[in-house]
Amino acid sequence: MSWFVLALAGLVEIAFSQSIKPTANFTRPLPTLLCVVLGATSIYLLARAMETLPVGTAYAVFTGIGAIGAIALGMAVHKDPADPGRLLALALIVAGIVLARTTASE
Repeated sequence: MSWFVLALAGLVEIAFSQSIKPTANFTRPLPTLLCVVLGATSIYLLARAMETLPVGTAYAVFTGIGAIGAIALGMAVHKDPADPGRLLALALIVAGIVLARTTASE
């Protein structure tokens, strides 16, 4: 169950990362409120997952999911470049998450 909660935390983190820009430097009240709620929710879920998962593993997987989602959405939605270096970085992050999951003791 902790791995599910951790994956959910990572997905909320992706939404959080995408909610920052619409705040216009935190000058727009509703987007700012959404951003704060998403950020707090992702950290809450991470903390719940860390009740049984090792802190380092959980945090690495959490940030990896967030990074993958932010980069992928940047390329898909915001037309960020999808050059070989970025794609290799994504592959390495995915490999790291898989390795962390498969070697974890929970």
